[in-house]
Amino acid sequence: TGASRPQPVAIANTIPAARDVAYPGTITLSVDASDVSRGIFRVVETIPVRPGPLVLLYPAWLPGDHAPQGAIDKLAGLTISAAGPAGAAGRPLAWRRDTIDLHAFHIDVPTGVSDLDVRFNFLSATHEDQGPVVMTPNILALEWISTLVYPAGHFVRDIMVSADATFPAGWTAASALRSRDALDRGGTVHYATVALDTLGDSPVFAGRYARAEALSPDVTLNLFADRPDQLAAKPEQIAAHKALVTQATRLFGAQHYDHYDFLLALSDRIDGFGLEHHRSSEDQGPPDYFLDWDASAHARDLLPHEFTHSWNGKFRRPADLWTPDWRTPMQNSLLWVYEGQTEYWGHVLAARSGLVSADDTRDRFAATAADYVSQAGRAWRPLADTTNEEIMSNRRPQPFISYQRGEDYYEEGALIWLDADTLIRERSGGKRSLDDVARRFFGDRDRDWGEVTYRFADVVAALNAVEPYDWASFLHTRVDTVAPPPPLDGITRGGYRLIFTDEPGKLWSAREKDREVVDLSHSLGLIIGKTALVKGVRWGSPAFAAGVSAGSTLIAIDGSKYDDDDLKRVITAAKGTTRPIALLIQQGNQFRTVDVAWTGGLRYPHLERTGKGPASLDALIAARP
Repeated sequence: TGASRPQPVAIANTIPAARDVAYPGTITLSVDASDVSRGIFRVVETIPVRPGPLVLLYPAWLPGDHAPQGAIDKLAGLTISAAGPAGAAGRPLAWRRDTIDLHAFHIDVPTGVSDLDVRFNFLSATHEDQGPVVMTPNILALEWISTLVYPAGHFVRDIMVSADATFPAGWTAASALRSRDALDRGGTVHYATVALDTLGDSPVFAGRYARAEALSPDVTLNLFADRPDQLAAKPEQIAAHKALVTQATRLFGAQHYDHYDFLLALSDRIDGFGLEHHRSSEDQGPPDYFLDWDASAHARDLLPHEFTHSWNGKFRRPADLWTPDWRTPMQNSLLWVYEGQTEYWGHVLAARSGLVSADDTRDRFAATAADYVSQAGRAWRPLADTTNEEIMSNRRPQPFISYQRGEDYYEEGALIWLDADTLIRERSGGKRSLDDVARRFFGDRDRDWGEVTYRFADVVAALNAVEPYDWASFLHTRVDTVAPPPPLDGITRGGYRLIFTDEPGKLWSAREKDREVVDLSHSLGLIIGKTALVKGVRWGSPAFAAGVSAGSTLIAIDGSKYDDDDLKRVITAAKGTTRPIALLIQQGNQFRTVDVAWTGGLRYPHLERTGKGPASLDALIAARP
């Protein structure tokens, strides 16, 4: 080895830790969101300060994202000055980015300076390959948490902010924040002064075409679309959304908001997201959400999911996930409760409200169960470890997601809670259910929209209070162990069994259409996108065994030019034979023919009724009187 033996440079942390003390003064924040053709948010901030060292933080760990996804790369044109008269920028001050925490900026505030003028542009993505698109010529999502910096050293709940936003003239804006103006109709809207954590949790949607529907005295459905006709909801469609609010309050027994605003963008031009907030949610649905009601069923459990988060995730929050500021790392150990149980209640409330039919809900459970029955990743990676996935992969596409695993705490978590629900019903003779657990755990302190944290032991205690059982072992086996049994107990105990047929359900077909894919996961093991591009290969599937990988292109089937429908016909014709299916594939500049050994025909998951008498799965998705 060489003679050189360097020693590491000491890392000094000069960023003050967050303390639960009030920040002196009120920050003013102005965001100009009118440049919708270029996706630019222009930010002007006035921050009261005292002379001496100061650190300003750009939010890194964003609530609801469960990961450090603050888009610091989109911040540009940062200038910091001593504030001049009448809001003008005064003497420029030098800033220095922290070399360890790149979301932090150091400033030396001179004697005599009492306010800083901070200006920058947030250059939002103008194409999906740059990140989430949040501003289009017709709709925008103003996420305050992306358009501000804040002083280090304080809990975000201890910093007060007075914010305003400017939108294109004639646009309509909606938010859980209440404005000080009479109307949210274009121009500049001035919002009430609130704590920084409330501001960050209260995004604004604005759009050229908008409609608002009162779902209850406390809940509003705010709709935004690219065309006026896309807002033409029928009375029965609005009634199903009203029923969602009714069924949720009957389930939880309390409301943890003074008012709640669904912010729903019906567009395929803005990012396809759903993001929870305490008194609102950011939601995106297909443009034909109302116009083609049958085809949009696959998208209608989003609002039930995000609404449930007002109780599960916002009011009750895992103790290691709650943080005092947006710099402290989040720990995601209980996301199978935060997201998994929310996913479960999202499916249940979608059915109880009539947003999704009972048949489609059963097909949803079938599709989820089918994924995990044959998922190779469960053999090496416990569900608990998938709670780290957003931090690890940031939702980047993976070559073999069925083996690597993704954010399985959502859907496999939902099956665990279905299992728990049907077990409580069975043990109590139908007298009790997970509804009782939800009411006990989430339903106290009506109208309190603060946060109450919990730990694993609190979850176990809530279950035991409703139905005594070894719930700690029940959850440990399903969450923490490698290769647990396939999560079918809730379905089996619920009066059904998982089967496969050669016909897809309506929900499956609608999802294929929305994703623009042909999903043959449970036959060949392929997901095929537009232009015959292989988007996914299931680990251990026939296609995997033949050497097919994502990124390949299908050129021909059995000597004929590739076509989606022809592939399905060939799969059907090969059923019960011994003849493999020959696929000519292109991978880069190379062409080769592979023989896929599959003679089982087309396979799509469904649930089939077993036994006689009432089925508890049917009971749990039925509306509550």
